[in-house]
Amino acid sequence: MRFSAVNHLDCPKCGLTHSPDQVIGLCSCGSPLLARYDLDEVRAGLTKDEVASRPPDLWRYHELLPVRSAENVISLGEGMTPLLALPRYGRELGVERLLMKDEGLIPTGTFKARGAAVGVSRAREVGVRKIAMPTNGNAGSAWATYAARAGMEALIAMPIAAPEICRREVSVVGAELKLIDGLIGDAGAWVREQLAVREGYQDVSTLKEPYRIEGKKTMGLEIAEQLGWKLPDVILYPTGGGVGLIGIWKALAELAELGWVEGPMPRLVAVQASGCAPIVQAYEKGLAESEAWPNAQTVAFGITVPKALGDFLVLQAIKETDGCAIAVDDVDILAAQRRVASVEGAFICPEGAANFAAVRQLRESGWINADDQVVALNTGTGLKYPETVPL
Repeated sequence: MRFSAVNHLDCPKCGLTHSPDQVIGLCSCGSPLLARYDLDEVRAGLTKDEVASRPPDLWRYHELLPVRSAENVISLGEGMTPLLALPRYGRELGVERLLMKDEGLIPTGTFKARGAAVGVSRAREVGVRKIAMPTNGNAGSAWATYAARAGMEALIAMPIAAPEICRREVSVVGAELKLIDGLIGDAGAWVREQLAVREGYQDVSTLKEPYRIEGKKTMGLEIAEQLGWKLPDVILYPTGGGVGLIGIWKALAELAELGWVEGPMPRLVAVQASGCAPIVQAYEKGLAESEAWPNAQTVAFGITVPKALGDFLVLQAIKETDGCAIAVDDVDILAAQRRVASVEGAFICPEGAANFAAVRQLRESGWINADDQVVALNTGTGLKYPETVPL
């Protein structure tokens, strides 16, 4: 069986298909592209037991990833992060079966390493040697790190207010860093200006290349495997660009088509901060796409995305799984961060803490039931955000 069963790329908006074996960004209609696989081949040639016998990293699912040859894999050991029970905190919230998928233990300290590992590997495989991107911090540090591992150049632009640790990570691995006085959209505008005058760079902004989402989807594959190929009732995800939520949704759909999981899909919850909640606003209005959020600001800096390119996919994932979108206040985010640390000994990032603030609200409203199995993603280590914790 082939190392990768990737077959083609398709456009979820206009339906056009594209070859994956080229340097490509968006569809001609402007939509992100999604990688599709020969799942009949995977079903015939791979078993869950075989997957379980492989090394504990995300490349154990290589047939469902886009890198065609093992020799092109760029890795720092990413993947297979723990799925931890939070019994004391769960009891406090009234959710006895509360679990946390802890991405703080992955290379570069956040889930962004998953997208960077797969995205950089595939980019290098198709001939890319220079990458450029805007970032709120963690994605830039991850892509710069994996680019260095691959011997590639990286151009990273981020808001000057991005976490200092992320800025230092980009610098130490030798990437070119530009600090922007503004938000991620302003950083994106600067990158586009540079790409117009610099040659050889691929724009690897969120969803402007097809493979970051494939790395992120491995969170969904791991959750299913770690639960014995049984699906939880609810999965909560802190949503900025929304790639992780889209990826989990895509992963679970692929597993269902393979026949590896059965039953209803988990209800997916997009969690945003009340200071930047375009997806929540669109969900509440019943819109298929969001409107740009003015004056975006939140302590959960990683989800400060006023308008996501893949917002229509996030909203579709919520709708198809009977999920929801919810906004939480910064004060509740910081309170949840402190409480998880003091009760369970886990220093989580503010974006991850937003999920737990949302669990509390959704349990109080009755949307989450007492006997639901709930998985909340902690997308990074709190050590990258020391300023959120007073001495």
